[in-house]
Amino acid sequence: MNKNSKIDRQREHQANERTFLAWLRTSLALIGFGFAIARFSLFLRQFQATVTQQEVAAHPFLNSENLGLSLVVVGIAVIAVAAWRYDRVFWQIERGDYRPNRLLIWILAGVVMLLGTLSIPLLLWRERVNMAPTSTPKNSQR
Repeated sequence: MNKNSKIDRQREHQANERTFLAWLRTSLALIGFGFAIARFSLFLRQFQATVTQQEVAAHPFLNSENLGLSLVVVGIAVIAVAAWRYDRVFWQIERGDYRPNRLLIWILAGVVMLLGTLSIPLLLWRERVNMAPTSTPKNSQR
């Protein structure tokens, strides 16, 4: 093995590691967004219940908690796929028969687009909060 091919192989492995780290950052972002969406929705429901003094009902399936949980699950799955893909590419580089696979990119893009599309109704169909108090305090009547 000459020096140039050894350097080329080293660069390919470093590129593979950078790609793995990019997948890892993507998965961490998905997990973070999922957690934030789920917790912020809970905060908004509690705030609305406090302001209106009424129990706030959430849709049984199409709600922010389920969307947030889905993003967290997808983020965890992306970590597993990234590790599998890193190992697969590592051995392809070692054998000298690397073949790119775009299927995983299309699957991940489709899943994230689906989850993003599911968030649109959550933004559009949220009930408006009436900020006026529902009752007047007894001491303030004159």
